[in-house]
Amino acid sequence: MPTTSATATSGRLLALLSLLQARRDWPGALLAHRLDVSPRTVRRDVDRLREIGYPIHATKGPDGGYRLDAGDDLPPLLFDDDQAVALAVALRIAVTAGAGIEEGAARALATVRQVMPARLRRRVDALRFTTAERAPHGAPQADVRLLVAVSTAIRAREELRFDYRGPTTGGDGAEGADAPRPARRVQPHHLVARSGRWYVLGWDPERADWRSFRADRMTLRIPNGPRFSPRELPGGDAATVLAARFKGSADSDRWPCTGEVVLDRPVAEVVPFVGDGLVEPDGPERCRVRLGSWSWPALAAALARFDADLDVIGPPELRRAFAELSRRAARAAGPGDEAD
Repeated sequence: MPTTSATATSGRLLALLSLLQARRDWPGALLAHRLDVSPRTVRRDVDRLREIGYPIHATKGPDGGYRLDAGDDLPPLLFDDDQAVALAVALRIAVTAGAGIEEGAARALATVRQVMPARLRRRVDALRFTTAERAPHGAPQADVRLLVAVSTAIRAREELRFDYRGPTTGGDGAEGADAPRPARRVQPHHLVARSGRWYVLGWDPERADWRSFRADRMTLRIPNGPRFSPRELPGGDAATVLAARFKGSADSDRWPCTGEVVLDRPVAEVVPFVGDGLVEPDGPERCRVRLGSWSWPALAAALARFDADLDVIGPPELRRAFAELSRRAARAAGPGDEAD
């Protein structure tokens, strides 16, 4: 049999490693068949991979086989082209994650890009995108250790016990010099990233309702609480439920109060300021606007900010909100003289 070249051996080692990463257990005979070599060659190649750090475990049984286990150190990893590009894109996004991993993600991206073949570097460098929901400048970041602990509790279905800091409370979660507060409790269901912040979405057994908590305001208590049976999320997936909470809705990603008006403003002057609202032309200098908000007074105030005459199409709740807004504005103006 001719001597196997170093190049052929390296290629075979990469092929063997790729197979071991693709499934948990491989019979030795099947590996030999897939690589078109003898079982003895497979054993030698497995020993070579072990020497460079891969924790490959020999399994017992009628056929015998091999398994790639997790080890104490991170050995060299093998990715195909699509996986390598996807990893680079994910690392770019991680720079805006708001989880305190930005520096590590940037260094990892530089490392991955450096060892990429030129053809893959060109693909990665050609990708130009902006993350719309990046963390606001100066926004507090969640501790990555806390995020891991929350994820572990979600998988284990264990209640979390924690102190929670509100926007105006001290660093220990208590206001002023009051006595220590009892721990908050939540049955965590999902960890959700939104606009550069991390939220824990779960069932609050004390309030008998779904709640969301900013992860950067949580200080976990040890140990966790008892195990629980997960409830079904109302209204769909976790991202939808969290978005609904921000809009003041119970379980669906839509505003609880939605109205329609005709504004005496051209479409081009209105579109940039309506967010997720709908704007349609209603003549050269007018437009029809459908907009939502968390309350009827808030919706009336949002529409009044356009500094234009308007006609309310509906519903009646919006007309009543404008009437109340008018009364409040009149009281605020007082009995003084009108400005010139």
